Amino acid sequence: MSLTITLIQTRLHWEDKTANRSMLQQKIENITEKAQIIVLPEMFSTGFSMRPELLAETMDGPTIQWMREIAAAHRVILTGSLIIKEGTGYFNRLIWMLPNGQYGLYDKRHRFAFAGEDQHYTAGNKRLIASVNGWKIHLQVCYDLRFPVWARQNMGPTPSESAEQPEYDLLLNVANWPQRRSLAWKTLLQARAIENQCYVVGVNRVGEDGNGIYYSGDSMVIDPLGEILYHKADEEDIHTITLHKTKLEEVRNKFPFWRDADRFFIS
Repeated sequence: MSLTITLIQTRLHWEDKTANRSMLQQKIENITEKAQIIVLPEMFSTGFSMRPELLAETMDGPTIQWMREIAAAHRVILTGSLIIKEGTGYFNRLIWMLPNGQYGLYDKRHRFAFAGEDQHYTAGNKRLIASVNGWKIHLQVCYDLRFPVWARQNMGPTPSESAEQPEYDLLLNVANWPQRRSLAWKTLLQARAIENQCYVVGVNRVGEDGNGIYYSGDSMVIDPLGEILYHKADEEDIHTITLHKTKLEEVRNKFPFWRDADRFFIS
């Protein structure tokens, strides 16, 4: 089984949802290679803004509707995060939009306190592992990458109850990760692939945001041995890549390190 993914590494219009939807739609319509999943960066409609009270949408707002229309028109799963208001809270919410209009969601667990994200957004409390064409995909947002327990394959509470296979096959992270900490971004993406024996896809933005912060992109695709299959820095890029389950299974069978993992429980 294979899985084809298109990564969109792009500049973003600062806090301009209409402009970003229009720009991204044009990019998507120009993609010629057929993919099962198209990945957008974190907060793709606004940039990494700490003004959710001005920018948040509801789950029936225009950006969710836009995602639904794009996914249906191109028969593709479309994913990325945006600012959502629910009740009295604001969330940095990743949407996993299916072609039939149904969706999954993941609220960013680890808020970036260094930039005040914890003061404006509510933390999520559960992981989302999606299934596509026989692949299990663990979905994360940016700062989550720094916390290995949240990404760790859960092999069951005890050896006698351990899973027959790792929990997921691909870790997918969408980000607005600044260039000044790009070494950490690249290193942690590789580390997550190696320690979890999975593919890793990281999609980051490029360009300068409204706060004068520069993003170098450095979007990457990494195989289960930590080898870099794709990497692009500083430029906008649209890249389509096919991942192969046979490679993943070969690595796990030849090096069954996952069987020796510590058992733990995430509350």
